[in-house]
Amino acid sequence: MNQPFSYIHPQAELADNVVVEPFVSISKDVVIGEGTWIGSHVTIMEGARIGKNCKIFPGAVISAVPQDLKFKGEKSEVHIGDNVVIREYVTINRGTENTRKTVVGQNTLLMAYVHVAHDCIIGKNCVLANNVNLAGHVEIGDFAILGGGVNIQQFCKVGRHSILSGGTLVNKDIPPYVRAARHPTCYAGVNSIGLRRRGFSTEAINSILEIYRILYVRGYNVTNALNVIEAEIPATAEKDEIVGFVRESVRGIMKGFNSRTNED
Repeated sequence: MNQPFSYIHPQAELADNVVVEPFVSISKDVVIGEGTWIGSHVTIMEGARIGKNCKIFPGAVISAVPQDLKFKGEKSEVHIGDNVVIREYVTINRGTENTRKTVVGQNTLLMAYVHVAHDCIIGKNCVLANNVNLAGHVEIGDFAILGGGVNIQQFCKVGRHSILSGGTLVNKDIPPYVRAARHPTCYAGVNSIGLRRRGFSTEAINSILEIYRILYVRGYNVTNALNVIEAEIPATAEKDEIVGFVRESVRGIMKGFNSRTNED
């Protein structure tokens, strides 16, 4: 259903039951799935691929060109999964020649004023609270929760099921299943409550806790901690995920809490 005063380019592809409110602008080379609602004053630019049953609130700008001086107008896209909620004034930039796309996974909530820069990948079932800013090439794992005002430096990765305290400034990778807080950003425990809510067993949570005790509490450096984890912790999918994440980290992982160098 299209309202008066909205503009939809003839080459845009909208499913029959997409609702477009007044004063919306939709460019060519846009695809929008069935059941999606587009609020007033939304701008959807070339390269947007929006799934089914999404809700995009007033003032959002989807698939604008990257804020990257290296961008030379190459063809790229924004991919938004099904059931994504994009609140007021969110901005999502399309990819550069590096990956050619920016991705927001299904069932994710982006609260007001979130910025998702070029080539970011956000997993499924994530929550990014108000004023979260992602620089280019950031990767956010499934079920991650980012508190209000979190800022993440380019190329950083946030592991699955992690939770970041509001106002956190991230310049290192955040491993899976943890809580991150304080300044500078550091390990603040395991996201046990979130894991229980998502059906993780007590045994699995205890194993994750022990892995992070070795990595962050016992005083080992990262290399030695990984060796101890490999030797002492029984094999689980969570262990493999954590060890793989840490070993593959290019930027390095966040540090443990040190009262001499951190402030609550």
